[in-house]
Amino acid sequence: QVQLVESGGGLVQAGGSLRLSCAASGRAVSSANMAWFRQAPGKERDFVAAINWSRGSTYYADSVKGRFTISRDNAKNTVYLQMNSLKPEDTAVYYCAASTTYSVPDYRIGGYYGYWGQGTQVTVSS
Repeated sequence: QVQLVESGGGLVQAGGSLRLSCAASGRAVSSANMAWFRQAPGKERDFVAAINWSRGSTYYADSVKGRFTISRDNAKNTVYLQMNSLKPEDTAVYYCAASTTYSVPDYRIGGYYGYWGQGTQVTVSS
């Protein structure tokens, strides 16, 4: 069983930065495929970024590429999402997700992740 706890959300002005954290327990993040998704009000949950367990390869949604960075700290068993140049359209609840399978067929699909955190709200004002 994997437990995920997100933190770091808040209110920020457009152009600002935030760093989200996802603290994991029950499984080392170095041995799990980890991802961030987000869901804006009235919209479907969208993929944001992922990092695989084996090589640490990273994947990003086109909408955040060049602005967001996913990383992990194995010693702290935590995954981060550094968000720079934030835009109002980045406003959403951000969720951390984990998959303990060897590989994920498509990192963008939430159904492949078996464990989710409770989410943290990010609000970007214009």
